[in-house]
Amino acid sequence: MRQRDFENRHRDSWAQLETWLKNDQARAEVATPDLPAAYRELCQQLAVAKERQYTSRLIDHLNQLVTSAHHRVYRQQTLRRKGWLHYLVAGFPQAVRANGRVVALASALFLLPALVMGIGTYNNDALIYAVMAPGDVLSLESMYDPGNRVLGRERGSDTDLAMFGFYIKNNIGIAFRTFAGGILFGFGSIFFLVFNGIYLGAVFGHITRVGFVTTFYPFVIGHGAFELTAIVLAGAAGLLLGRSLVDPGQHRRSVALRLASVEAMKIMYGTFLMLVIAAFLEAFWSSSTAMPIAIKLGFGALLWLLVFAYFALAGRGGSSHAS
Repeated sequence: MRQRDFENRHRDSWAQLETWLKNDQARAEVATPDLPAAYRELCQQLAVAKERQYTSRLIDHLNQLVTSAHHRVYRQQTLRRKGWLHYLVAGFPQAVRANGRVVALASALFLLPALVMGIGTYNNDALIYAVMAPGDVLSLESMYDPGNRVLGRERGSDTDLAMFGFYIKNNIGIAFRTFAGGILFGFGSIFFLVFNGIYLGAVFGHITRVGFVTTFYPFVIGHGAFELTAIVLAGAAGLLLGRSLVDPGQHRRSVALRLASVEAMKIMYGTFLMLVIAAFLEAFWSSSTAMPIAIKLGFGALLWLLVFAYFALAGRGGSSHAS
């Protein structure tokens, strides 16, 4: 490979790495993606340049990049323990706010179909069968029958731990499909956001229509603050992937997708944690019928308030990185 072709192939990644390395220390820690992998690739590229006896200008440039990246890699390793705490306290909400327009779009794609379908199924008892089979509708109604000892599933009271595992698998599966669908130029994420909105809207509308509000709403309000928000955020992360493919800007699509995936994962790490919290609440809190309704509703409302406050206020004093 000629030097010109070699430089053309890797110029974008070198320029991006230089930009990261020139940032101030705190900002760079947030903005850098998989730096160890980039550092290894850079070392390989330097070795190739030396072996092929490219110009000293190029070799010196790569040497400087390797040296700077080396220092940053080892500094990152010493700060890794603090990194997760910083992410939870500030990095996660900062990433969500930095991509506020995409999050707003994902919210609309989820909530508007849910609202339309919820009103529709509440006013038309036949509409639920457009999204659910008759047997599934009967099963849904039985889950929230006021006569049940536990809510949400037909099960014994000693199966909370098993249901915790089931909810984790189910919730993360939904979120991952919603996120990964973004690789289809965003259309997959749009589909799953709209589909889940329609499905959940139908459930809300139908259960409200049949009168199981005293069991259904106390059940969903607690874990819903984390679960429903997480689904929207997973969709937003998927839309970031899709946007990078539809409009890669000055980068090649592969480079734009890699950069977008870094920003998306800043959202997805926190999203997975929210789904674990939601699964725990759904299995051990929401399903109980021993707790008074007023307490469950009040606690659920408090959780919604805390989630909104977290994303609106957490990390305001620190630096953020917008894409």
